[in-house]
Amino acid sequence: MKRTIYLLACIFCLLQASAQNNDLSWEELQKQYQFPQWYTDARFGIWATIGPQSVPLLGGGWYARHMFMQDVGSQQFGKNAYEYHRKTFGPQSQKGYTEVIHQWKAERLDTDELVRYFKSIGARYIVVHANHHDHFDNFASTYHPWNSVNMGPHKDIVGLFEKSTRKYKLPFGVSSHDDRFLGWWLPAFGADTSGVYKGIPYEGRMTKDDGKGKWWDGYDPAQLYGLPPEKRTPEYEVEVKKNYMLRQQELVTKYNVDLLWVDGYGFPYGNYGKEVFRTLFNNSLKRNGKIDAVGIAKVDKEPMLVKDIEAGVAEEILPYPWDGIFTFTHWFYKEDNPLMHNARSIIELTSDIISKNGNMLLNVELKGDGTIAPDHKEILDDVGKWININNKAIYASKPWVIYGDNLNSCKREIERNIVNADKDNVMKEAQKENFNARTANSAPYGHDEVRFTTHGKNLYIFVLNPATGSIDLPSLGLTSQEHPGKIRSVKMLGSHEKIHFRQDNERLTFDIPDKRPTPYAVVFEVQGAIQ
Repeated sequence: MKRTIYLLACIFCLLQASAQNNDLSWEELQKQYQFPQWYTDARFGIWATIGPQSVPLLGGGWYARHMFMQDVGSQQFGKNAYEYHRKTFGPQSQKGYTEVIHQWKAERLDTDELVRYFKSIGARYIVVHANHHDHFDNFASTYHPWNSVNMGPHKDIVGLFEKSTRKYKLPFGVSSHDDRFLGWWLPAFGADTSGVYKGIPYEGRMTKDDGKGKWWDGYDPAQLYGLPPEKRTPEYEVEVKKNYMLRQQELVTKYNVDLLWVDGYGFPYGNYGKEVFRTLFNNSLKRNGKIDAVGIAKVDKEPMLVKDIEAGVAEEILPYPWDGIFTFTHWFYKEDNPLMHNARSIIELTSDIISKNGNMLLNVELKGDGTIAPDHKEILDDVGKWININNKAIYASKPWVIYGDNLNSCKREIERNIVNADKDNVMKEAQKENFNARTANSAPYGHDEVRFTTHGKNLYIFVLNPATGSIDLPSLGLTSQEHPGKIRSVKMLGSHEKIHFRQDNERLTFDIPDKRPTPYAVVFEVQGAIQ
């Protein structure tokens, strides 16, 4: 049997190599690449995150790392993981991350219902978590035995979401976060520094033989955690990079991925990661007759990739597509902290992002059983209601000549809410847009601060923190440097109420009614300003 599997793998590699010989080079792809209209028009997507780390209720978004750390240092978002694991699963030297994997069942996961719901609240594309820094694949991986089909829920999570997303006729994407696992897993090779289990090695030190009689009998922990640090050689690290490339290439081709989002700064593992994107684009070209796929990474000066800004917003209108990614608190569902975001902050961020030519990619932290927590769903319901009311100002929108008016109404310093990330690495590697976003606890916007979008000849005004009364916008005065035209009408989306307005040389003034379609940002459609 093993010989047959080996021969099949060899045949697959030869066929893959033959096919790749006919693929276009990066430079050839770049000559014909244009960002797909489905992506630039979408403006709002949903990212569903689930994995073994969704099982523990406490411990932050890097649970698998921090469960092996009695002292998490500056990464305080994971301070609860060690003690929670010891009390819930057992001592780390006896019950490691393999126990968390074993207890993950995703028993209530209904991807059809989830995708239907995500589409109903306005999502124009779906992204699902394929792997995290824990080096565990959420798909039927040929090159990595530690995956969700072989263990845990025994389900092809990516495959289920892909099938459901196609059913509801939406583009399908995946996220990959795996290129840092060797360093990220280093605490798993340690031991308690105090207490009853002091000095007893953690699970990273276990071998395949240690699995005899356990649920993971036959699996090698070194394929999950990596070899112990002292046994790693340059040759071994090259093999790790090659394995990463093969796994991600299989991911984007087996599931015909339309969008690939990668973590970290730059291409994962350099040219190995770049090769994965080349596979993505060539596969799309073969399937569609044109390159209809999107790659997203924290990179600059790569004209085929969307610029990713994590938990942050661009400071100006960017001339190219970009995305802002957000989650309610942690990327994996946790109950450690109050939610960092509510409907108000997500709606304000969405308004800010699209006014600057970006897309909002909102993470939904699925619980370990595959469902949405009730308090999270309340937020999503409100966000969805707002998007559906104001969709004319969102989908296929473009920036105006400026992104907003009456700016900086809250007179704030730049906020850096660095959670679920290495703070030192962020401050060193990430541009200042990352982790700069407002949260639910930020000072409110002034009642007259607005954002703009356009669609055709219509200008849309997003009043971020509306209050009953009137609002003045200097940028829409007839003699302003933005050169607006003579305004003919102002309408509030989601309402038939007549809006009184007056435009003179200095400003546009219009009424904010007491009755508004939602308690959040209100959007006005203006005709005549764009000539």
